[in-house]
Amino acid sequence: MASLPVGTRVVVRQDPDFGPGPWPAEPTGTISSEPYEVSGQSGPLVGYWVRFDDPQMDADGDGPYLRSQVLEQYLEVDDR
Repeated sequence: MASLPVGTRVVVRQDPDFGPGPWPAEPTGTISSEPYEVSGQSGPLVGYWVRFDDPQMDADGDGPYLRSQVLEQYLEVDDR
């Protein structure tokens, strides 16, 4: 995936290996930061801050959250 500019509308997809998490409702939101690098088990990953359209509860029932750090692999451009 190419870098997502600030202001891009996205859907946060569930992690198929982590049950319904971390965001089970698969919320929509807006990229609110430039990409940043995160250390992962298999090497560097890319993350973004996402501002949710509606407050969200995470898979543990914590929240509501207005925004969160989300790895790029769980983001899909919302072209609706």
